[in-house]
Formats: sequence, C-alpha cells, structure tokens
Amino acid sequence: MRLSVVLVGLNGAIAVALGAFATHGMAGEEMSHARDLVETAAHYQLVHAVGVAAIAALAHQVPDERLLRWAAYAMLAGILFFCGALYVIAFAGISAFGMVAPIGGLSFITGWLMLAGAGWKRFSA
Repeated sequence: MRLSVVLVGLNGAIAVALGAFATHGMAGEEMSHARDLVETAAHYQLVHAVGVAAIAALAHQVPDERLLRWAAYAMLAGILFFCGALYVIAFAGISAFGMVAPIGGLSFITGWLMLAGAGWKRFSA
C-alpha cells in the first residue's frame, strides 16, 4: 500500500495543478472544449485519488487486503486510462484516445465495486 499512498499524493498534486491550469491558463472560447476535458479529467483524478487514499487507510482493518489492493489498482488504472485519455485529447488533440476513456471508466466502476465487496466481506458474519 506504500506505493498507493505515494501515487495518491502525486495524483492529487497533478489533478490540482491541471485543474488550476485549465481555469487560469486555458482562457478563451477557442479553448473551451479542451478546458472542459481537462476540468473533467482533473475532477475524476482528484476524486479517485481520495478513493485510493481511503482504501490505503482501510487496508489494515481487513484481514485479507487483496480485494482492497485490487480496488486501488483498478482506480489507479482508471486514472491512467480515463483521465489520461482526456488529457491527451485536450493537450495533443488526438481524438482517437476517446476510445481509451471507457476502459478507464470501467476501471473506476470496478474499483468502487471491489471496495464495496471488501466492505461486505469485512462486516458480514
């Protein structure tokens, strides 16, 4: 989980920096679509960084932390694929990366479901 915590810190910092850049550095109507993409990506990146932080905090409370570990990996994969795709589209203009974003979305959903499963497993009995 140490790596997860390090990645949480990095992802949080990146999300805040890119969100601020979108707000302050991408002015003008011609940048509105790219700005919207960056704002969306930064929002999802920050929310899921917090999710991974919560998972890391819970890991010591679960007898078998494998499901939580995979939940964190799934959320980190979601950040990479969903947010990464939106950033590439916004900054490089490569719209083909739009095909990658749904993989990230499914990774986010999978991560949250794994977290729910770990909670169910931990508190049932």
